[in-house]
Amino acid sequence: MSQPSHPIQPITTQPQAQALSLGKAHARRLREIYRSAGWPSQDLLEIELLAAGLLDRIHAPSGHESLRVTDAGLRLLAATLVSNRAAFSAHEALVARVAQEMTRNGRIAWRGLSLRAQVPHDDPAKPLKWCIAKPDVFSIRNTSVANYVEPIVHEVKVRRADLLGDLKHAAKRASYLDLGECWYVLGNDARGRCIGKPEEVPAECGVMVVEGDRLVVARAAQRRTRSALPFGVWMALAKATPVSGADGDAQAMLGDAQPDPGQPAG
Repeated sequence: MSQPSHPIQPITTQPQAQALSLGKAHARRLREIYRSAGWPSQDLLEIELLAAGLLDRIHAPSGHESLRVTDAGLRLLAATLVSNRAAFSAHEALVARVAQEMTRNGRIAWRGLSLRAQVPHDDPAKPLKWCIAKPDVFSIRNTSVANYVEPIVHEVKVRRADLLGDLKHAAKRASYLDLGECWYVLGNDARGRCIGKPEEVPAECGVMVVEGDRLVVARAAQRRTRSALPFGVWMALAKATPVSGADGDAQAMLGDAQPDPGQPAG
């Protein structure tokens, strides 16, 4: 009696006894393989995933080899998804908290804006170049005098890895500083510890930390002066909706370039 044929034979890789250190790149590769036909890349990431038992190699009768995410790999992807959702929720909650704090301080605040800014060129001999800055929170004073708006950018971080990665991007920070004062708001980790120290943040930026239900200034930002915001920024603000809590007349005030002669400036 002939043996049943199996067109595709899985080659199971047993996990090593010693756990490998898996990071974001490994999880990203697992997602890519799960969504694709599983063609191998034959690089170091793939070797580590195979050794950890998160991938299987599949040999087809044609001689071609493909990859399949194992049950252990799927569990890792599910755990990563839960972790990412929790971090996103924590980040968005702290962003909302900062924006509300700005409105309580008499400012008009926006979340998720895309604003044009100028940063130094890689070649110092060339003029400044334009880029798009996307601060977590952008706020200005509630004033009808364009020169008194005192713009402030708040960049919120709730994971230490994200903070350290962000601090490496000098151009991103330069775009924030072009818009106004720049502050980093540092959240706490799962043990309630602040994810960073004020001295880790460049001196030109301010630092705020979370202490219980309060946002506390750990280090003030260097004072930056602007005569007024660029016209493009004004247009972006006029098209966007401030966070709830700002004055209902806030949008109308954005077009006022001159103070009311009957009222004191500011």
